Amino acid sequence: QKVQQYIVIVQATDMEGNLNYGLSNTATAIITVTDVNDNPPEFTTSTYSGEVPENRVEVVVANLTVMDRDQPHSPNWNAIYRIISGDPSGHFTIRTDPVTNEGMVTVVKAVDYEMNRAFMLTVMVSNQAPLASGIQMSFQSTAGVTISVTDVNEAPYFPTNRKLIRLEEGVPTGTVLTTFSAVDPDRFMQQAVRYSKLSDPANWLNINATNGQITTAAVLDRESDYIKNNVYEATFLAADNGIPPASGTGTLQIYLIDINDNAPELLPKEAQICEKPNLNVINITAADADIDPNVGPFVFELPSVPSAVRKNWTITRLNGDYAQLSLRITYLEAGVYDVPIIVTDSGNPPLYNTSIIKVKVCPCDENGDCTTIGAVAAAGLGTGAIIAILICIIILLTMVLLFVVWMKRREKERHTKQLLIDPEDDVRDNILKYDEEGGGEEDQDYDLSQLQQPETMDHVLNKTPGVRRVDERPIGAEPQYPIRPVIPHPGDIGDFINEGLRAADNDPTAPPYDSLLVFDYEGSGSTAGSVSSLNSSSSGDQDYDYLNDWGPRFKKLADMYGGGEED
Repeated sequence: QKVQQYIVIVQATDMEGNLNYGLSNTATAIITVTDVNDNPPEFTTSTYSGEVPENRVEVVVANLTVMDRDQPHSPNWNAIYRIISGDPSGHFTIRTDPVTNEGMVTVVKAVDYEMNRAFMLTVMVSNQAPLASGIQMSFQSTAGVTISVTDVNEAPYFPTNRKLIRLEEGVPTGTVLTTFSAVDPDRFMQQAVRYSKLSDPANWLNINATNGQITTAAVLDRESDYIKNNVYEATFLAADNGIPPASGTGTLQIYLIDINDNAPELLPKEAQICEKPNLNVINITAADADIDPNVGPFVFELPSVPSAVRKNWTITRLNGDYAQLSLRITYLEAGVYDVPIIVTDSGNPPLYNTSIIKVKVCPCDENGDCTTIGAVAAAGLGTGAIIAILICIIILLTMVLLFVVWMKRREKERHTKQLLIDPEDDVRDNILKYDEEGGGEEDQDYDLSQLQQPETMDHVLNKTPGVRRVDERPIGAEPQYPIRPVIPHPGDIGDFINEGLRAADNDPTAPPYDSLLVFDYEGSGSTAGSVSSLNSSSSGDQDYDYLNDWGPRFKKLADMYGGGEED
């Protein structure tokens, strides 16, 4: 603990150590002092304290600090903590912090305030390595830890959760079934518990909000779809008025004992039989929503009223669940008959039900199967009605066939009808389009030299953008002329000609080019004489009133010179 290493320099001299004649040399000896566990760990204080809420685990409630003068982070220094008294149920453990060597008192099993309000623990600390020989444990290696438990609001609980009761189905509304009460574990808090329904699928039950008494709100039916394996299950909620409030749930299971409350039903509802007996029979049975002993064996019998039922039909018992219905007479006219049958179960008291089975009586073949015509006749249609229906079907099919033939013939005539003249000579839908028109022989006397393009291009390069000569074919999108059909129809020729004429009239690229011609070059000279000698008269005796007679094109000139004295 004071010096961990010694460095010793040793000198050796010969000639008996004579410093004047002897020779000497030195060597270094390094001596390391190894640590032994000669210092037991000691708590820095004799008592520690902490606090923990009830029902909490993995919570550190106190940190225990120790002092050990041995080499840090060695087995002689590492501390091990133990609880030697005060925790018989094992609610706490002490874990060592590997960095600080402190002991962390941790809750590993929830504590209950109502059972233990405080714990007084005695803890002891030791090292991983045993103490060196002759070294005794210090009295400071033991300390006391006081842990206080704080009360929190706990949820009420049902002591018997999934409580099962048994009773017969069909009990009247308002019957008290049981009391399903909860317990509030907070004995030291003055709290009230309130009850409510959390799950009641059929809405059959009510619960008293203060004492948990459960009564029926409707008749309990074992045959309901809400019953699974004769058990009806409901869930209830118990909540206290603590801060914050807490609640718990409980499940009540009601096992319903069956009573005979459902009469049997005859099966099947419909059947067919041959019009002559001894060829086939109808097997009948019954279905009952109840369970044993309120089901079979069943009793099948025919009612006495009307008398024709027992006269025409008979029932033969096969076993407790099945019987056979057959004809009593030798022949029964084909048709559909409603046969009433009384079915009685074996309940106590027994219940019966009169069910109607619809029997189709029809003619049969040698195998005992109804023929097709016989089945139709058994459905209630006579021979005359069947013939009338067949005739109507034939007439309808004939009309449809005639209509289809007429449509095909009309379509064929439309495609095969052609023009009387040869298609090569047909010019009715041909429009002749020309690119330009000549001026004729009379236009050849004009001198067009003044309108020709000059040899130099300076005036073209310097002219204002957008100004051009338009005495040429305009450039633009070609118009869409109608396309001549491959096989023309006489009724479409007029429309075709009108559409082609309309397109030609609106075609800006078609001749003649009657747009305004704009020129920016007038030639280098003029063949006409000078007009500078034509001076206007300064005398005022010239009469220009005749300009008014020249029409609207000279109106502006007439207004300028025809005013006389007014100008």
